[in-house]
Amino acid sequence: MKLPRLLGLATAAYGAAIFVKPALLLKPSGMPTGDQHLDAVVRTLAVRDLASGVAMVVAPSRKAMRVAIGVRVASDAGDAVVLNRALAGRPERKKILAVAGGWGLLCALSALSTRRR
Repeated sequence: MKLPRLLGLATAAYGAAIFVKPALLLKPSGMPTGDQHLDAVVRTLAVRDLASGVAMVVAPSRKAMRVAIGVRVASDAGDAVVLNRALAGRPERKKILAVAGGWGLLCALSALSTRRR
C-alpha cells in the first residue's frame, strides 16, 4: 500500500501549503489573491486535504485505506464539479479540471494496491 500512502503524503503537504499560502491555489485558478474571504474558503479546503491526506498516510488496515481513498476521491470529484461551474468561460478551467480529475483518478487507481494478493 505504498502508492496510496505517498499520494496521501503529497495531498497533506499540499493542504498544509495552501493553508499557509492560499494564493498557491487561487493564482493558478485565475482567482484573485489577497482577498481574506477567498483565503478563508481556501483554508477550509486545505484542512480537508490535510486531514484526508493524513488519513491515507496512517490508515491501519486495507479497509481503512479504501475508506480514506474514497473520501479523497469524493473530495476531488466535488472540487471538479464546483470549479467547473465557477471557472466557466475562463482559460484556467481546463487545467484546473485536469488537475482535480487527474489527482482523483490517480488516487482511485491507487486503491487497487489495497487488494489482497
